[in-house]
Amino acid sequence: VQLQAFGGGLVQPGGSRGLSCTISGRTGSINVMGWFRQAADKERVFVAGIRWTGSTTFYADSVKGRFTISRDNVKSTVYLQMHSLMPEDTGVYYCAASRYSRSAYLSPEDVDYWGQGTLVTVSS
Repeated sequence: VQLQAFGGGLVQPGGSRGLSCTISGRTGSINVMGWFRQAADKERVFVAGIRWTGSTTFYADSVKGRFTISRDNVKSTVYLQMHSLMPEDTGVYYCAASRYSRSAYLSPEDVDYWGQGTLVTVSS
């Protein structure tokens, strides 16, 4: 399974940005997809997750109401739509896939596959 993330860039505070992650390979083995964020000199933290079947999602408290995760199984793509961006949302965003997680929440230890990361900078 290979993951490739797209969509990072510079955004002004209060702005919006959409990320996408394409999945290739044995996608049938995937149970949960998610996004993580890693700010400079900080740990990688969970942002949002979605089960590959059904509609269950989970969000970190810091992004609830501002971010939306969705997927397109036909296109094998997961999206993260981000609104009302704040400077603290800055970081490298990684898409992630888990084969065995039963929850839409992922810890880094649950992740079997990582994408290469895409940088989102929220700054004026």
